[in-house]
Amino acid sequence: MRKKNKNIVLSKVLVEDYAAEGKSLARLDGKVIFIENAIPGDVVDVKLSKNKKDWAEGFITAFHEYSPDRVEPFCSHFGVCGGCRWQMLPYSRQLQYKQKQVVDVLERIGKVELPEMSPILGAENSKYYRNKMEYTFSSRRFLLPSELHNPSISADQNVAGFHAKGLFDKVVDIDTCWLQGEPTNALRKAIRDYGLKNGLSFYDIKAHQGFLRNLMLRICTTGEVMANLVIGYEDEKTTRNLADHLLQQFPELTTLLYTVNGKWNDSINDLSPQVLHGKGYVIEKLEDFSFKIGPKSFFQTNTRQGERLYQITREFAELTGRETVYDLYCGTGSIGIFVSRQAAQIVGVEVIPEAIEDARENAALNGIGHASFYDGDVVDVCQDPFFAAHGKPDVIITDPPRAGMHEGLVNKILEIAAPTVVYVSCNPATQARDLRLLDSKYAVTKVQPVDMFPHTHHIENIVQLKLRGFPGTAKGTNG
Repeated sequence: MRKKNKNIVLSKVLVEDYAAEGKSLARLDGKVIFIENAIPGDVVDVKLSKNKKDWAEGFITAFHEYSPDRVEPFCSHFGVCGGCRWQMLPYSRQLQYKQKQVVDVLERIGKVELPEMSPILGAENSKYYRNKMEYTFSSRRFLLPSELHNPSISADQNVAGFHAKGLFDKVVDIDTCWLQGEPTNALRKAIRDYGLKNGLSFYDIKAHQGFLRNLMLRICTTGEVMANLVIGYEDEKTTRNLADHLLQQFPELTTLLYTVNGKWNDSINDLSPQVLHGKGYVIEKLEDFSFKIGPKSFFQTNTRQGERLYQITREFAELTGRETVYDLYCGTGSIGIFVSRQAAQIVGVEVIPEAIEDARENAALNGIGHASFYDGDVVDVCQDPFFAAHGKPDVIITDPPRAGMHEGLVNKILEIAAPTVVYVSCNPATQARDLRLLDSKYAVTKVQPVDMFPHTHHIENIVQLKLRGFPGTAKGTNG
């Protein structure tokens, strides 16, 4: 260890293990060092960014040896755009580390008795798996370290791609993104090239001005393709000319919309997309269920893995056709609709009113008359009068955001004491926290990790819980 200008650099550190959230760890003199962009087996120099008594964080300044597990990343933008941060790991090793992450947090944070965990369900396709992508147009290009001191290369360039990691005002000009199938790259480049040729202004986030701002693409397994072009201000003629150009070049576009966003932030949830071509939405399918997806709808971004996630959720619910199922944090109703044929009644609750409108439309689209959906904060809606009106649940399916469930809702679930709870989580750490709270009345009977996002550190986990003392709890079945 050496000090220079109060900076600490650790030399020739052996990276020993995977930690969580995309970081690996090393141990030195009894202290745990968390390191980004490293994998177990690397030998590196690390400059510390945080230095506490028992732990530290740092970043790599030099490699001395590469781990034998390393593979060549397939994307030319790896390490620059901030996405797909695990491309240097074989997919099989990614799955091993994700499984380990789930085990670690359930044991360390949950501190509950666990059954034997099922092996993680990996994705059949580790490329082109996303049905939704969002790109940014910018007048400021992110310069690579090798370009920074070259006077002939300026950051003042009009580009289309992703924000550079940790930088809100610079965008990486993307050539090929491997996350979504074509025409995603062709469409993005066509808009960029049209803008350059016709002198359209690209958005400057600092000055808060520019015409071309964002592009959202949804490409469905049904073959339908939706593009929503987000522009900084209304210009009917320019918008129409660009739309005509895209429709001529991309006849596969089934829906084309535009949204005017004059706000400082990129969110379009409070804006009104306008239809330029097509029906204004696309249809995606999970099994034989159809789902209407608009430009502001939430839907699982990995259709094939989403289908498998829901199949396991349905299996864990162990429905017989007689149950009242509560689908909490239901979004557009996809889980409730997916399990509806095996249930007597579906009751969905979600805080976003537009999502509830989508859920009702999707239920009607699939001819499901025994599902009802209600908007409002789950912890506020799920009170005694609501249960009295709709019946107490036999099965609760909960799929909360990354923050997990509100403690008030956990207490209400404990009070209602439904025989079965299926907890779908995109953050096993907060799921583990909630499982610990539920442990007073519920036993964890099944655990199934699912990888929805290859080459990232994100992981979904499904847990089945059974009410203690209820018939079948020991076996994890309803008996």
